[in-house]
Amino acid sequence: MWFLNKEIEPKDFFPSEYVDIHSHLLPGIDDGAKDMEDSIVLIEKLASYGIKNIITTPHILGDIWQNTPDIILRKLKEVQQELENRNIDIQLRAAAEYMLDDKFLEFLKKKEILTLKDNYILVELSYMNPPINLMDIIFEIKMAGYIPVLAHPERYAYYHDNFGMYIKLKQLGCKFQLNLLSLTPQYGSNVTFTARKLLKQGMYNFAGTDTHHKGHLELLKKVASKKNMKQLIPLLKNNKFFTE
Repeated sequence: MWFLNKEIEPKDFFPSEYVDIHSHLLPGIDDGAKDMEDSIVLIEKLASYGIKNIITTPHILGDIWQNTPDIILRKLKEVQQELENRNIDIQLRAAAEYMLDDKFLEFLKKKEILTLKDNYILVELSYMNPPINLMDIIFEIKMAGYIPVLAHPERYAYYHDNFGMYIKLKQLGCKFQLNLLSLTPQYGSNVTFTARKLLKQGMYNFAGTDTHHKGHLELLKKVASKKNMKQLIPLLKNNKFFTE
């Protein structure tokens, strides 16, 4: 019905206990916030949506984004200090979004891992194709005592016609994190269709904004509808698990 599609204010959509576990808000270290001012603008906008507990997750991706825990935590402290200086009441922490590749296995062996909480790691796959040894990597993650949280599974087009792989990944112990922007035109209709299908089948464990820039946050407003609220509130409340 038409009234279910009516947009509502984001601050009335996101539950107070929601923790955003996927974003790119630290300045100048990946394809997210460009500088400190950009970081503050994005964080303040998220706060205006009622999202005041954030675990931001810079990319660690091969030779492209060669971040380390030291780099990430140093940038985190800089942003936390700036938030304090401006009297902005936000709880900001940092983990990382790890590309599952050979370099990741090196980090895993050295235990150089920034987790979302406890032993939960945010991981992603290439959009071109999954690693040939994906099952082996997941096995190594589990053997090392970690739990993989797979970022935006709906965006891996090579699984759209192979839904059984989603089931297999869940059976292997992967948790699934929905990108809320996948419910908008941001990534195309096939991604939205797959996200809706995964939602309907109850395969998601958590949700994140994956905020990179102001355009994402403008688009995020479209997720805040009565229809989505009915479907997403239980999932959004699951993120309370990541409260510090």
